[in-house]
Amino acid sequence: MVRQVFFGPLIQTNDKEELIIQENVAVFVDDGKITSILENPKDHEREFQLERKIRDEIIVLSHGQFMMPGFIDAHTHAVQFPNLGLGYNKGLLDWLETYTFPLEKQYTDTKFAERVFEAVVKRTIKMGTTTACYFASLYADACAILAQKTAKLGQRAFIGKVNMNTPRDDGYYENTLTSVIDTIGFIKSIEIIGSPLIKPIITPRFALSCDMELMQKLAEIAKSKDIHIQSHVSENKDEIIAVKQAFPHLPSYTAVYDAAGLLTNKTVLAHGVYLEDDELTILKERGTAVIHCPSSNTNLKSGLCDVQRLKANSIKVGLGTDVSGATSYSMLNEIRSVLQVSNCLSLTRDNYTPLSYKDVFHMATLGGAKALSIDDKVGNLMIGKEFDALIIDMNAEGGLLDNFKEYTLEENFQRFIYAGDERNIVSVYVNGKKVN
Repeated sequence: MVRQVFFGPLIQTNDKEELIIQENVAVFVDDGKITSILENPKDHEREFQLERKIRDEIIVLSHGQFMMPGFIDAHTHAVQFPNLGLGYNKGLLDWLETYTFPLEKQYTDTKFAERVFEAVVKRTIKMGTTTACYFASLYADACAILAQKTAKLGQRAFIGKVNMNTPRDDGYYENTLTSVIDTIGFIKSIEIIGSPLIKPIITPRFALSCDMELMQKLAEIAKSKDIHIQSHVSENKDEIIAVKQAFPHLPSYTAVYDAAGLLTNKTVLAHGVYLEDDELTILKERGTAVIHCPSSNTNLKSGLCDVQRLKANSIKVGLGTDVSGATSYSMLNEIRSVLQVSNCLSLTRDNYTPLSYKDVFHMATLGGAKALSIDDKVGNLMIGKEFDALIIDMNAEGGLLDNFKEYTLEENFQRFIYAGDERNIVSVYVNGKKVN
Protein backbone atom coordinates (compact mmCIF):
# COMPACT_ATOMS: atom_id res chain seq x y z
CA MET A 1 0.00 0.00 0.00
CA VAL A 2 1.23 3.48 -0.93
CA ARG A 3 0.36 6.08 1.71
CA GLN A 4 0.59 9.79 0.93
CA VAL A 5 -0.34 13.06 2.59
CA PHE A 6 -0.66 16.43 0.85
CA PHE A 7 -0.50 19.66 2.86
CA GLY A 8 -1.66 23.02 1.58
CA PRO A 9 -4.58 25.05 0.22
CA LEU A 10 -7.40 23.24 -1.63
CA ILE A 11 -9.87 24.72 -4.14
CA GLN A 12 -12.77 22.73 -5.58
CA THR A 13 -16.55 22.72 -6.04
CA ASN A 14 -19.27 20.66 -4.39
CA ASP A 15 -22.50 19.07 -5.56
CA LYS A 16 -24.29 22.43 -5.21
CA GLU A 17 -21.77 23.95 -7.67
CA GLU A 18 -20.37 26.15 -4.90
CA LEU A 19 -16.70 27.08 -4.90
CA ILE A 20 -15.01 25.73 -1.77
CA ILE A 21 -11.73 27.38 -0.76
CA GLN A 22 -9.75 25.94 2.15
CA GLU A 23 -6.57 27.73 3.15
CA ASN A 24 -4.89 24.83 4.94
CA VAL A 25 -5.74 21.13 4.76
CA ALA A 26 -4.07 17.74 4.97
CA VAL A 27 -5.33 15.25 2.39
CA PHE A 28 -4.51 11.62 3.27
CA VAL A 29 -4.34 9.17 0.38
CA ASP A 30 -4.04 5.37 0.58
CA ASP A 31 -3.45 3.51 -2.69
CA GLY A 32 -4.84 6.40 -4.68
CA LYS A 33 -8.01 6.87 -2.63
CA ILE A 34 -8.66 9.78 -0.26
CA THR A 35 -9.16 8.37 3.24
CA SER A 36 -9.17 11.50 5.37
CA ILE A 37 -9.07 15.30 5.12
CA LEU A 38 -8.09 17.47 8.05
CA GLU A 39 -8.67 21.20 7.99
CA ASN A 40 -6.06 23.20 9.90
CA PRO A 41 -3.95 20.08 10.58
CA LYS A 42 -2.01 21.82 13.38
CA ASP A 43 -5.20 21.59 15.43
CA HIS A 44 -4.90 17.79 15.13
CA GLU A 45 -1.18 17.60 15.96
CA ARG A 46 -1.25 14.35 17.91
CA GLU A 47 -3.23 12.27 15.43
CA PHE A 48 -1.36 13.88 12.58
CA GLN A 49 2.02 12.90 14.01
CA LEU A 50 0.84 9.31 14.34
CA GLU A 51 -0.32 9.29 10.74
CA ARG A 52 2.84 10.95 9.49
CA LYS A 53 5.01 8.09 10.74
CA ILE A 54 3.35 5.60 8.37
CA ARG A 55 3.28 7.79 5.26
CA ASP A 56 5.48 6.87 2.29
CA GLU A 57 5.25 10.30 0.71
CA ILE A 58 4.67 13.72 2.28
CA ILE A 59 4.07 16.65 -0.06
CA VAL A 60 4.03 20.13 1.49
CA LEU A 61 2.89 22.89 -0.85
CA SER A 62 4.93 26.06 -0.85
CA HIS A 63 3.74 29.68 -0.76
CA GLY A 64 1.74 30.43 -3.91
CA GLN A 65 0.74 26.82 -4.52
CA PHE A 66 -2.67 25.16 -4.16
CA MET A 67 -4.37 21.84 -4.93
CA MET A 68 -7.41 21.39 -7.15
CA PRO A 69 -9.19 18.54 -8.93
CA GLY A 70 -7.84 17.49 -12.32
CA PHE A 71 -9.57 18.71 -15.47
CA ILE A 72 -12.05 16.42 -17.25
CA ASP A 73 -12.08 16.81 -21.03
CA ALA A 74 -15.38 15.16 -21.82
CA HIS A 75 -15.09 15.34 -25.62
CA THR A 76 -12.01 15.32 -27.84
CA HIS A 77 -10.78 13.53 -30.97
CA ALA A 78 -7.35 11.94 -30.49
CA VAL A 79 -6.93 11.30 -34.22
CA GLN A 80 -7.41 14.96 -35.11
CA PHE A 81 -4.46 16.45 -33.18
CA PRO A 82 -2.28 16.74 -36.34
CA ASN A 83 -4.91 19.12 -37.78
CA LEU A 84 -4.70 21.74 -35.02
CA GLY A 85 -5.07 25.16 -36.63
CA LEU A 86 -6.29 23.92 -40.03
CA GLY A 87 -9.48 24.66 -41.91
CA TYR A 88 -11.35 27.13 -39.73
CA ASN A 89 -12.33 29.13 -42.79
CA LYS A 90 -14.89 26.40 -43.47
CA GLY A 91 -18.11 25.30 -41.81
CA LEU A 92 -18.46 21.94 -40.07
CA LEU A 93 -19.49 19.68 -42.96
CA ASP A 94 -16.98 21.15 -45.45
CA TRP A 95 -14.27 21.03 -42.78
CA LEU A 96 -14.95 17.33 -42.19
CA GLU A 97 -14.71 16.51 -45.89
CA THR A 98 -11.69 18.69 -46.69
CA TYR A 99 -9.50 18.17 -43.65
CA THR A 100 -10.83 15.72 -41.08
CA PHE A 101 -11.82 12.58 -42.94
CA PRO A 102 -8.65 12.53 -45.12
CA LEU A 103 -6.51 12.75 -41.96
CA GLU A 104 -8.49 10.08 -40.13
CA LYS A 105 -8.00 7.62 -43.00
CA GLN A 106 -4.25 7.69 -42.29
CA TYR A 107 -4.70 5.71 -39.07
CA THR A 108 -4.49 2.42 -40.92
CA ASP A 109 -0.78 3.19 -40.46
CA THR A 110 -0.12 1.95 -36.92
CA LYS A 111 3.28 3.68 -36.76
CA PHE A 112 1.57 6.99 -37.42
CA ALA A 113 -1.00 6.14 -34.74
CA GLU A 114 1.77 5.29 -32.25
CA ARG A 115 3.52 8.61 -32.81
CA VAL A 116 0.39 10.76 -32.63
CA PHE A 117 -1.22 9.06 -29.64
CA GLU A 118 1.97 9.14 -27.56
CA ALA A 119 2.01 12.91 -28.05
CA VAL A 120 -1.75 13.29 -27.45
CA VAL A 121 -1.70 11.61 -24.06
CA LYS A 122 1.52 13.27 -22.88
CA ARG A 123 0.36 16.73 -23.92
CA THR A 124 -3.13 16.52 -22.48
CA ILE A 125 -1.73 15.26 -19.18
CA LYS A 126 0.71 18.19 -19.12
CA MET A 127 -2.27 20.52 -19.59
CA GLY A 128 -3.88 19.06 -16.47
CA THR A 129 -6.36 16.70 -18.14
CA THR A 130 -6.60 13.79 -15.73
CA THR A 131 -9.66 12.28 -17.46
CA ALA A 132 -10.18 12.38 -21.23
CA CYS A 133 -13.15 11.11 -23.22
CA TYR A 134 -11.64 10.26 -26.60
CA PHE A 135 -13.09 9.64 -30.01
CA ALA A 136 -10.37 7.33 -31.29
CA SER A 137 -10.31 5.85 -34.81
CA LEU A 138 -12.50 3.95 -37.25
CA TYR A 139 -9.77 1.30 -37.15
CA ALA A 140 -9.67 -1.05 -34.16
CA ASP A 141 -5.89 -1.51 -34.22
CA ALA A 142 -5.34 2.23 -33.85
CA CYS A 143 -7.92 2.38 -31.04
CA ALA A 144 -6.05 -0.32 -29.16
CA ILE A 145 -2.84 1.70 -29.47
CA LEU A 146 -4.53 4.73 -27.86
CA ALA A 147 -5.78 2.52 -25.02
CA GLN A 148 -2.28 1.15 -24.47
CA LYS A 149 -0.79 4.66 -24.41
CA THR A 150 -3.28 6.00 -21.87
CA ALA A 151 -2.74 2.96 -19.64
CA LYS A 152 1.05 3.25 -19.88
CA LEU A 153 1.14 7.00 -19.22
CA GLY A 154 -1.46 6.86 -16.44
CA GLN A 155 -4.31 8.98 -17.74
CA ARG A 156 -7.92 8.10 -16.88
CA ALA A 157 -9.78 7.72 -20.16
CA PHE A 158 -12.85 6.65 -22.05
CA ILE A 159 -11.86 5.46 -25.52
CA GLY A 160 -14.29 4.91 -28.35
CA LYS A 161 -13.87 3.02 -31.59
CA VAL A 162 -15.60 5.32 -34.10
CA ASN A 163 -18.48 3.72 -36.04
CA MET A 164 -19.46 4.86 -39.55
CA ASN A 165 -21.38 2.70 -42.04
CA THR A 166 -22.94 5.29 -44.36
CA PRO A 167 -21.30 4.68 -47.78
CA ARG A 168 -18.86 7.32 -49.00
CA ASP A 169 -17.04 7.77 -52.33
CA ASP A 170 -13.65 7.86 -50.60
CA GLY A 171 -14.20 4.51 -48.89
CA TYR A 172 -13.98 5.97 -45.39
CA TYR A 173 -16.66 3.81 -43.82
CA GLU A 174 -17.23 0.20 -42.81
CA ASN A 175 -20.02 -2.29 -43.28
CA THR A 176 -22.37 -2.97 -40.40
CA LEU A 177 -21.01 -6.41 -39.55
CA THR A 178 -17.40 -5.20 -39.49
CA SER A 179 -18.39 -2.23 -37.35
CA VAL A 180 -20.08 -4.44 -34.76
CA ILE A 181 -17.38 -7.15 -34.73
CA ASP A 182 -14.55 -4.60 -34.45
CA THR A 183 -16.36 -2.74 -31.67
CA ILE A 184 -16.77 -5.92 -29.63
CA GLY A 185 -13.15 -6.84 -30.34
CA PHE A 186 -11.95 -3.43 -29.20
CA ILE A 187 -13.90 -3.73 -25.94
CA LYS A 188 -12.17 -7.07 -25.34
CA SER A 189 -8.77 -5.49 -26.05
CA ILE A 190 -9.38 -2.96 -23.26
CA GLU A 191 -10.39 -5.78 -20.93
CA ILE A 192 -7.08 -7.49 -21.73
CA ILE A 193 -5.12 -4.33 -20.83
CA GLY A 194 -6.80 -4.63 -17.43
CA SER A 195 -6.37 -1.04 -16.28
CA PRO A 196 -9.14 0.26 -14.00
CA LEU A 197 -8.48 3.72 -15.46
CA ILE A 198 -9.35 2.82 -19.07
CA LYS A 199 -12.94 2.22 -20.14
CA PRO A 200 -14.49 1.63 -23.57
CA ILE A 201 -17.24 3.92 -24.82
CA ILE A 202 -19.63 3.15 -27.69
CA THR A 203 -19.06 5.79 -30.38
CA PRO A 204 -21.42 6.19 -33.34
CA ARG A 205 -19.86 9.25 -34.97
CA PHE A 206 -23.17 11.03 -35.59
CA ALA A 207 -26.51 10.32 -37.17
CA LEU A 208 -25.25 11.19 -40.68
CA SER A 209 -22.53 8.52 -40.46
CA CYS A 210 -24.63 5.60 -39.18
CA ASP A 211 -27.90 4.03 -40.26
CA MET A 212 -30.58 3.07 -37.75
CA GLU A 213 -29.66 -0.62 -37.82
CA LEU A 214 -26.07 0.04 -36.78
CA MET A 215 -27.06 2.54 -34.09
CA GLN A 216 -29.51 0.02 -32.62
CA LYS A 217 -26.87 -2.73 -32.62
CA LEU A 218 -24.41 -0.41 -30.87
CA ALA A 219 -27.05 0.48 -28.29
CA GLU A 220 -27.55 -3.23 -27.62
CA ILE A 221 -23.81 -3.69 -27.03
CA ALA A 222 -23.77 -0.75 -24.62
CA LYS A 223 -26.77 -2.13 -22.73
CA SER A 224 -25.50 -5.70 -22.53
CA LYS A 225 -22.07 -4.60 -21.28
CA ASP A 226 -23.28 -1.58 -19.25
CA ILE A 227 -20.86 0.84 -20.87
CA HIS A 228 -20.92 4.49 -21.87
CA ILE A 229 -22.01 6.02 -25.19
CA GLN A 230 -20.84 9.19 -26.94
CA SER A 231 -21.79 11.04 -30.11
CA HIS A 232 -22.53 14.51 -31.51
CA VAL A 233 -25.84 16.34 -31.66
CA SER A 234 -27.21 19.61 -33.09
CA GLU A 235 -23.82 21.19 -33.72
CA ASN A 236 -24.53 23.00 -36.98
CA LYS A 237 -27.69 24.14 -38.79
CA ASP A 238 -26.80 22.42 -42.08
CA GLU A 239 -26.07 19.20 -40.19
CA ILE A 240 -29.49 19.33 -38.47
CA ILE A 241 -31.25 19.80 -41.83
CA ALA A 242 -29.35 16.83 -43.27
CA VAL A 243 -30.28 14.63 -40.30
CA LYS A 244 -33.97 15.49 -40.68
CA GLN A 245 -33.74 14.61 -44.39
CA ALA A 246 -32.03 11.30 -43.59
CA PHE A 247 -34.62 10.38 -40.92
CA PRO A 248 -37.83 12.12 -42.12
CA HIS A 249 -40.10 9.93 -39.96
CA LEU A 250 -38.53 11.24 -36.75
CA PRO A 251 -39.19 14.73 -35.34
CA SER A 252 -35.68 15.74 -34.27
CA TYR A 253 -31.98 14.91 -34.16
CA THR A 254 -32.31 13.79 -30.53
CA ALA A 255 -35.31 11.63 -31.43
CA VAL A 256 -33.11 9.69 -33.87
CA TYR A 257 -30.77 8.67 -31.07
CA ASP A 258 -33.69 7.96 -28.76
CA ALA A 259 -35.31 5.69 -31.35
CA ALA A 260 -32.01 3.82 -31.62
CA GLY A 261 -31.83 3.32 -27.85
CA LEU A 262 -28.63 5.33 -27.54
CA LEU A 263 -29.79 7.81 -24.89
CA THR A 264 -28.97 6.64 -21.36
CA ASN A 265 -27.64 8.16 -18.15
CA LYS A 266 -24.20 7.10 -19.39
CA THR A 267 -24.50 8.93 -22.73
CA VAL A 268 -22.71 12.17 -23.55
CA LEU A 269 -23.58 14.22 -26.63
CA ALA A 270 -21.20 16.92 -27.80
CA HIS A 271 -22.36 20.43 -28.74
CA GLY A 272 -26.18 20.66 -28.48
CA VAL A 273 -26.15 24.23 -29.83
CA TYR A 274 -29.62 24.17 -31.38
CA LEU A 275 -31.58 21.72 -29.24
CA GLU A 276 -35.33 22.27 -29.32
CA ASP A 277 -37.49 22.25 -26.19
CA ASP A 278 -38.82 18.75 -26.95
CA GLU A 279 -35.24 17.50 -27.27
CA LEU A 280 -34.31 18.93 -23.88
CA THR A 281 -37.26 17.07 -22.38
CA ILE A 282 -36.02 13.77 -23.84
CA LEU A 283 -32.45 14.36 -22.65
CA LYS A 284 -33.63 15.20 -19.14
CA GLU A 285 -35.80 12.07 -18.99
CA ARG A 286 -32.94 9.85 -20.17
CA GLY A 287 -30.33 11.48 -17.91
CA THR A 288 -28.17 12.17 -20.99
CA ALA A 289 -25.50 14.88 -20.74
CA VAL A 290 -24.46 17.59 -23.18
CA ILE A 291 -20.77 18.43 -23.57
CA HIS A 292 -20.20 22.10 -24.35
CA CYS A 293 -17.41 22.74 -26.90
CA PRO A 294 -17.36 26.53 -27.35
CA SER A 295 -14.01 26.94 -29.15
CA SER A 296 -14.99 24.46 -31.85
CA ASN A 297 -18.43 26.01 -32.18
CA THR A 298 -16.97 29.46 -32.84
CA ASN A 299 -14.00 28.32 -34.98
CA LEU A 300 -16.30 26.43 -37.34
CA LYS A 301 -19.00 29.10 -37.09
CA SER A 302 -21.51 26.57 -35.79
CA GLY A 303 -23.15 28.80 -33.17
CA LEU A 304 -23.21 29.93 -29.55
CA CYS A 305 -24.52 27.31 -27.14
CA ASP A 306 -26.69 28.64 -24.31
CA VAL A 307 -25.44 26.69 -21.31
CA GLN A 308 -27.76 28.55 -18.94
CA ARG A 309 -30.74 27.21 -20.92
CA LEU A 310 -29.41 23.65 -20.66
CA LYS A 311 -28.88 23.99 -16.91
CA ALA A 312 -32.32 25.56 -16.45
CA ASN A 313 -33.76 22.40 -18.04
CA SER A 314 -31.80 20.16 -15.64
CA ILE A 315 -29.40 18.87 -18.29
CA LYS A 316 -26.00 17.70 -17.06
CA VAL A 317 -23.32 19.80 -18.78
CA GLY A 318 -19.64 18.97 -19.14
CA LEU A 319 -16.87 20.66 -21.09
CA GLY A 320 -14.79 19.42 -24.01
CA THR A 321 -11.97 20.76 -26.15
CA ASP A 322 -13.23 18.97 -29.30
CA VAL A 323 -9.80 19.01 -30.91
CA SER A 324 -9.30 19.73 -33.73
CA GLY A 325 -12.43 21.81 -33.96
CA ALA A 326 -10.65 23.75 -31.22
CA THR A 327 -7.15 25.10 -31.73
CA SER A 328 -5.96 23.88 -28.33
CA TYR A 329 -6.14 20.81 -26.11
CA SER A 330 -5.89 23.02 -23.02
CA MET A 331 -8.94 22.90 -20.76
CA LEU A 332 -7.90 26.29 -19.39
CA ASN A 333 -8.32 27.75 -22.87
CA GLU A 334 -11.68 26.03 -23.17
CA ILE A 335 -12.82 27.52 -19.84
CA ARG A 336 -12.02 30.97 -21.22
CA SER A 337 -13.93 30.21 -24.41
CA VAL A 338 -17.00 29.27 -22.36
CA LEU A 339 -16.81 32.59 -20.56
CA GLN A 340 -16.44 34.55 -23.79
CA VAL A 341 -19.41 32.81 -25.42
CA SER A 342 -21.54 33.34 -22.32
CA ASN A 343 -20.57 37.02 -22.16
CA CYS A 344 -21.46 37.45 -25.83
CA LEU A 345 -24.90 35.95 -25.20
CA SER A 346 -25.43 38.34 -22.29
CA LEU A 347 -24.64 41.30 -24.57
CA THR A 348 -27.32 40.30 -27.06
CA ARG A 349 -30.11 39.28 -24.65
CA ASP A 350 -32.08 41.11 -22.03
CA ASN A 351 -31.86 39.98 -18.40
CA TYR A 352 -29.31 37.28 -19.21
CA THR A 353 -26.80 36.31 -16.54
CA PRO A 354 -23.52 35.08 -18.01
CA LEU A 355 -21.64 32.18 -16.47
CA SER A 356 -18.95 33.03 -13.93
CA TYR A 357 -15.45 31.58 -13.78
CA LYS A 358 -16.62 29.60 -10.76
CA ASP A 359 -19.46 28.06 -12.81
CA VAL A 360 -17.10 27.05 -15.58
CA PHE A 361 -14.46 25.65 -13.22
CA HIS A 362 -17.22 23.37 -11.94
CA MET A 363 -18.05 22.31 -15.52
CA ALA A 364 -14.40 21.44 -16.13
CA THR A 365 -14.12 19.30 -13.00
CA LEU A 366 -17.08 17.92 -11.04
CA GLY A 367 -19.57 18.87 -13.76
CA GLY A 368 -17.63 16.76 -16.25
CA ALA A 369 -17.52 13.90 -13.78
CA LYS A 370 -21.29 14.08 -13.34
CA ALA A 371 -21.79 14.21 -17.12
CA LEU A 372 -19.73 11.02 -17.47
CA SER A 373 -21.38 9.43 -14.42
CA ILE A 374 -18.04 9.02 -12.63
CA ASP A 375 -18.62 11.62 -9.90
CA ASP A 376 -18.54 8.82 -7.32
CA LYS A 377 -14.83 8.45 -8.18
CA VAL A 378 -13.50 11.84 -9.30
CA GLY A 379 -14.39 15.48 -9.93
CA ASN A 380 -13.44 16.85 -6.54
CA LEU A 381 -11.21 15.81 -3.66
CA MET A 382 -13.55 14.27 -1.12
CA ILE A 383 -13.16 11.30 1.22
CA GLY A 384 -13.74 8.05 -0.66
CA LYS A 385 -12.82 9.48 -4.07
CA GLU A 386 -9.65 8.87 -6.04
CA PHE A 387 -6.88 11.45 -5.89
CA ASP A 388 -7.00 12.95 -9.40
CA ALA A 389 -5.46 16.32 -8.67
CA LEU A 390 -3.32 19.19 -9.87
CA ILE A 391 -0.81 21.23 -7.93
CA ILE A 392 -0.83 24.80 -9.18
CA ASP A 393 2.13 27.12 -8.60
CA MET A 394 1.59 30.83 -9.09
CA ASN A 395 5.36 31.39 -8.74
CA ALA A 396 6.25 28.95 -11.53
CA GLU A 397 9.38 29.90 -13.41
CA GLY A 398 8.75 31.25 -16.89
CA GLY A 399 5.01 31.68 -16.34
CA LEU A 400 2.99 34.59 -17.68
CA LEU A 401 2.03 35.91 -14.26
CA ASP A 402 4.26 38.19 -12.21
CA ASN A 403 3.67 38.55 -8.48
CA PHE A 404 4.10 42.25 -7.99
CA LYS A 405 2.04 42.16 -4.81
CA GLU A 406 0.45 39.73 -2.39
CA TYR A 407 -2.75 38.07 -3.55
CA THR A 408 -5.41 36.19 -1.62
CA LEU A 409 -5.89 32.52 -2.40
CA GLU A 410 -9.12 33.26 -4.26
CA GLU A 411 -7.40 36.01 -6.26
CA ASN A 412 -4.62 33.61 -7.23
CA PHE A 413 -7.20 31.05 -8.29
CA GLN A 414 -8.94 33.66 -10.45
CA ARG A 415 -5.62 34.69 -11.99
CA PHE A 416 -4.87 31.06 -12.84
CA ILE A 417 -8.26 30.56 -14.49
CA TYR A 418 -8.06 33.71 -16.59
CA ALA A 419 -4.34 34.12 -17.26
CA GLY A 420 -2.41 31.02 -16.20
CA ASP A 421 -1.19 28.25 -18.45
CA GLU A 422 0.38 24.79 -18.28
CA ARG A 423 3.57 26.22 -16.74
CA ASN A 424 1.57 26.87 -13.58
CA ILE A 425 0.51 23.19 -13.46
CA VAL A 426 3.58 21.78 -11.76
CA SER A 427 2.26 18.34 -10.77
CA VAL A 428 -0.50 16.09 -12.12
CA TYR A 429 -1.80 13.11 -10.14
CA VAL A 430 -4.16 10.37 -11.31
CA ASN A 431 -5.34 7.89 -8.71
CA GLY A 432 -2.57 9.12 -6.42
CA LYS A 433 0.18 8.48 -8.97
CA LYS A 434 2.24 11.42 -10.21
CA VAL A 435 1.95 11.32 -14.00
CA ASN A 436 3.56 14.69 -14.78
